[in-house]
Amino acid sequence: MSNSKSTTLENKFKGSIIAVSVIIPIAVAVLFSVKLKDFGFDIEPLSFLPPIYAGINALTALLLVMAVIAIKKGNRKAHERLMTTAIACSVMFLVMYVAYHMTADSAKFGDVNFDGNLDDAEKAAVGSVRYFYYFILLTHIMLSVIIIPMVLFTYVRALAEQFDKHKKIAKITFPIWLYVAVTGVVVYLMISPYYAN
Repeated sequence: MSNSKSTTLENKFKGSIIAVSVIIPIAVAVLFSVKLKDFGFDIEPLSFLPPIYAGINALTALLLVMAVIAIKKGNRKAHERLMTTAIACSVMFLVMYVAYHMTADSAKFGDVNFDGNLDDAEKAAVGSVRYFYYFILLTHIMLSVIIIPMVLFTYVRALAEQFDKHKKIAKITFPIWLYVAVTGVVVYLMISPYYAN
């Protein structure tokens, strides 16, 4: 593919990537605050979803590592398939995450009696681990917003066969995306004892 055609392909998708990168976090934030029961829907909380979407995060992390190994071995086709699957997993995670939060109240770290409030005894019981949890959670959320355009630009550059540019951005995209996937699992493992049954 010629350089001008490659540049045209990236420019063709640039507006869409920026739009998607803005719309997704806003839509997730809005939908996160929407509870279907408030609109008269009598739907049970989809409480089976958190371990599934945590598993999808773990699978995404594994796919990312496998994709890097594949490309280091020169297997471009396997790398492409693994990365495409990792993107599909991230989309599945997002859909399940929003679906769960539209049907269930958010769990609070340390809320052992599941009343939605942390009293002094509950705060004391979890101690400084609470701050570690919130650090992991906040960095996970912030980087999950930042990673959207990075993944999309990295992917489009590969499609456009701009491999030098692809490799350059992939070196930044990979560790951030891996961090988001792994911390998604860590957040689930830490908050899961506080999910109301």
